[in-house]
Amino acid sequence: MFAKTSMLKRAQTLFFLFLLAALAWQCSENPANSPPTSEPIDISEAEKTLIESDNKFGLKLFQVINEAQGDSNIFISPLSVAMALGMTLNGADGTTLDAMEQTLELSGLTMEEINESYRYLIDLLIQLDPQVQFDIANSIWYKHPGFPTPEADFLNRCQQYFDALVTGLDFSSPDAAPTINAWVNEQTNGKIEEIVDNPIDPLICMFLINAIYFKGNWTYQFDESLTQDEPFYLLDGSTTTCQLMSQKAIHGFLFNEDFQVVDLLYGDGAYSMTLFVPGEHMDINALIAQFTPENVNDWLSQFSSDSVNVFIPRFKLEYDRELKDDLTALGMGIAFDPDWADFRNMYSTRHVWISKVKHKTFVEVNEEGTEAAAVTSVEMYTDSGGPPTFRADRPFVFMIRENESGTILFIGKIVDPTAG
Repeated sequence: MFAKTSMLKRAQTLFFLFLLAALAWQCSENPANSPPTSEPIDISEAEKTLIESDNKFGLKLFQVINEAQGDSNIFISPLSVAMALGMTLNGADGTTLDAMEQTLELSGLTMEEINESYRYLIDLLIQLDPQVQFDIANSIWYKHPGFPTPEADFLNRCQQYFDALVTGLDFSSPDAAPTINAWVNEQTNGKIEEIVDNPIDPLICMFLINAIYFKGNWTYQFDESLTQDEPFYLLDGSTTTCQLMSQKAIHGFLFNEDFQVVDLLYGDGAYSMTLFVPGEHMDINALIAQFTPENVNDWLSQFSSDSVNVFIPRFKLEYDRELKDDLTALGMGIAFDPDWADFRNMYSTRHVWISKVKHKTFVEVNEEGTEAAAVTSVEMYTDSGGPPTFRADRPFVFMIRENESGTILFIGKIVDPTAG
């Protein structure tokens, strides 16, 4: 029987990467041994706060996307999105920084605490379970030559805390997009081949990219000979045929009137896939609407551990979505606004803003285990290719002149435009 505190601590470290995978679908006899349990992890208060923040952000993002695509398969990596935006956060300032921190649920943490916690999590996740392959890679590609170099402090922080590969690249070269996409392809073991369009838009001055790759075998694998073609019931009441895998083994689970949930472990037990199936009276979208961090943690804390008959479908999915509308709905629209975005800590001499946040994922679930990958690309735009933007949003000097003679009639300085 899993201890409640052990289940909760492990759940808090998983970022719901595979919990969210399972929410989009409801579809051998194994030794009845107790499942392995991972060693306790020492996590600081700031790191706990970051994990909780990323989980809360991920659940909200999933709910927003589900509202827009309620009848479709969905698969996102909250960790990938949060980490790409976490790098970008280091370039933001003012109200843009505030809006991004609020959207990412990071208000209350200093930038140093945020960065140090991401550094810890990268180190933790890539070595947490020797039986599971989990890779995280970050990169920054900036326009060069012909455009100012990003602020050194911004680049240094991304290298120090996110292990980011930083590369200046001639975006006008026909080799630029293939170079970036080759990196993406390599970091995801060929599961996601590209994230950058070719040719690169001349207004783009930077890409901030996160890539994640996961491959884990089930602790208790499914017997392929037991997989059968079975009906799968769709939202409209019709059926399709899926390959339904089956097994009986020791798993964590919770069954109630609203849903059934089971926790399938990978490797030595540090990672798992948690699957929720709504009850007969509960709609899947209504269930997703209840996915708050408080509810999820409460449900996970109620798990029992016993022999369970499990039936889930084999599936393979490639998913992509542009997240601008979703992130705007969550409160960071200012970061996409050419007139108001403030990324002076990224480029002090040029005005830039986020044009797109592109997200691509891949997942395959079969009898052996799960292979999954995600890439998030934050595209930064500049106004260098169009009319210049003048923003008098800090102390400024103004003159009233007579143009024929060049006589300065009045001159003044404004440090507070609200003062009479």
